[in-house]
Amino acid sequence: MASTSYHHAPTGLGERPLSLGEAPPAAHPKVLRDELIAAAEWVCQYLSQLPEAPVSRPMPARRRARLRDASLDRAGGELGRILDFVREEIAPFPTGNGHPAFFAWINSPPAPAGLIAELLAAAVNATCGMGENALMDLERGTVRILADLAGLPAAAGGVLTSGGSMANLLALATARTWFLTRRGSGDGPAYDRDHARLTLYYNAQAHMSVARAAACIGIPAHRLRPIPSDAEHRLDPAALHAAVTADQAAGLLPFCTVTTLGTTATGAVDPLEPVTALCRRSGMWHHADGAWGGLGAMVPALAHLYQGVADLDSMTVDPHKTLSVPVGCGALLVTDPEHLHTAFAHRASYLAPGEPDTLPWLSHATIELTRPGTRALALWATLHHLGRDGVTVLLQHYLTLADRLREKITASPRLELVAGGPWPVACFRLTDTPAPNPDTLHTRVAHRVQTAGRAYLATVTVHDRTVLRACLCNYRTSESDLDLLLREVLHAADSDRAAPTRCTDE
Repeated sequence: MASTSYHHAPTGLGERPLSLGEAPPAAHPKVLRDELIAAAEWVCQYLSQLPEAPVSRPMPARRRARLRDASLDRAGGELGRILDFVREEIAPFPTGNGHPAFFAWINSPPAPAGLIAELLAAAVNATCGMGENALMDLERGTVRILADLAGLPAAAGGVLTSGGSMANLLALATARTWFLTRRGSGDGPAYDRDHARLTLYYNAQAHMSVARAAACIGIPAHRLRPIPSDAEHRLDPAALHAAVTADQAAGLLPFCTVTTLGTTATGAVDPLEPVTALCRRSGMWHHADGAWGGLGAMVPALAHLYQGVADLDSMTVDPHKTLSVPVGCGALLVTDPEHLHTAFAHRASYLAPGEPDTLPWLSHATIELTRPGTRALALWATLHHLGRDGVTVLLQHYLTLADRLREKITASPRLELVAGGPWPVACFRLTDTPAPNPDTLHTRVAHRVQTAGRAYLATVTVHDRTVLRACLCNYRTSESDLDLLLREVLHAADSDRAAPTRCTDE
C-alpha cells in the first residue's frame, strides 16, 4: 500500500528565520494525521497477510551493509518516507516470530491491544521513573495485577523492565544487598570481605541471563554453582543441599538460589517448596526465573507445580513472552517491595518529590531513571483485553498445541520425542536417517527448514546431544501449522540424505 507523501520543501530552512511552530521536528496536524492513518492501514495489512508470507527471508548482503553504513543528509526528509522505509527495508526481513509457523524461540507476536497502547503511550511520552504522572501509577497497579496472577501475596509489588535479563539482574542485585545488609556488611571493609565469598546456585538448565547477571554484580564464575537436574530436567534439591553444605563448610557465603519456572530448553518447572525451605534454613534469597512460565499457577493442570509460589522472595515474569505484549516488557516481582528501594534508591537535589507523602518513585526500584511508559500501558491494555479468563485460555491454548505436537511426534515412525514439558515445548530427533554424526544432522536439518522459509525451528542440547526443538508461543498458531512443521522437518531430512556426500561433517 502506498503512503501519502508530503514534500517539506527545505528552501526556507536556511534562508529565513523560522517562526514559532515551524522548527523541526514539528509537523502540520493534517500531515501527521494522514501519515498515522497510512501507517495504521499498513500495520493491519501487514499483520493480516503475515501467515501467507515466508516465515523469514535471508537478507542480501548489500542491504545489510546499507543499513549498517547509514548516513544523514543535510536536508530533512519527508515524513511519509518513514513508512516507505519500513515497508521496503525493514518489514521484508523479520525475525519471523510473528508468523504462526515460527517455533524456534520464545518470541511471541504482538497482541493487538499492545500495538494500540504503545502508540498512545508514545504520544503521551511520560517517563515512568521520576515525578508523578498517571502512567507511573498505572505501572504500580498493573504490576500488582501481574503479581496476583503469578500467585504472589497481596503486599507484593515490583517494577517493569525491558525483559527477563534485566529483571534477573535486578533480582540478584537486590538479593545481594538484602543478604549483606542482614549481616551488617552493607558497606566498608566488611562489604569487601563478605562480597568476596558470595556464592550463587541455579539449575544447570537455567537461562544464560542468570550467569550473566551474576557477572554484572561481581560474582565470578568460580563462585557460581549450576546444580544438576533430575530425569525431568528439574533442579535436584538434594544436589542443591549438598552444594550449599559444602560451600558453607569451606567458609563461603551462599546468598541466593535461582529456580526456573519453564526452562528454555525443555519447559521444566523446578520444585519450589523444598528449595524455599533450604533457603530459609541457610539464610538465602529465593528468586524464581519465571520469564516464560511465571503465570503457570493460573492453569489448573499446572497449579500443583506452583505450590509454594507465594513464599518466593522474587520472581521474573516476561509479559512479552507469555502474554504477547510487544517487546520489550518484562517484570521483576518482589514479595516485599521495600527490598528494591533499599537496593536502588539514590537521592539527588534536582530529583526530589514535591510532597512529603509522595510514594517512592519507580526509579528507586530499578537502575533506570528515564523509563518508558509504553511498557505499563501496553501491559495494562493487553491484560484488559484478555481478562483473567482470557489469560488462562491463552496459556491453555499453548499447552494444548504442545500436547498435540508431542502426540504427532510420538506417532511418527521417523521421529522420537526426547523431552518436553510441562511448558509448551517439544524436543525431538530423527531416527531413520543414517548419519555419522547425528548432532550435525539435526543442525543441518534445522538450517534447511529455516532456509526454506515455510516454517522455523531451532536446535538445543539435551542429554549432551543436539536435537530439534519447537516451542509454542504464538496465539495464531493452529494444528495445521504443527503438521506443516513436521512435514518440513521430514522433507529437509530427505533432502539432506539426497545431497552429495561430504568428506567431513559441517
